[in-house]
Amino acid sequence: MKLLLVVVALIAVAAARPQKPGEAVILEQSIDNDGLGQYTFGFKTSDGLIRQEQGVLKNQGTENEAIEVRGTITWKGADGKDYSINFIADENGFQPQYNQ
Repeated sequence: MKLLLVVVALIAVAAARPQKPGEAVILEQSIDNDGLGQYTFGFKTSDGLIRQEQGVLKNQGTENEAIEVRGTITWKGADGKDYSINFIADENGFQPQYNQ
């Protein structure tokens, strides 16, 4: 009986592992949009990817209305090091800043 339980437990563990090891799953996620021109979102995945972003509508209701987005993307490289990009995207374009 003990042997049967051990075999069933091993089968359950094997079946529970990711079937495609290259696919990441979302571990954490947050989304907030106030409907008035501001939002934030972020997520973290099982492969170490972290993304945070916030946007705000500037000069709302004018001809200079534009959205400003700021964020960070962080990931673990094949070498095991953490890499990240901070960025701003606004009326001046996409402006990334690479960090290692």
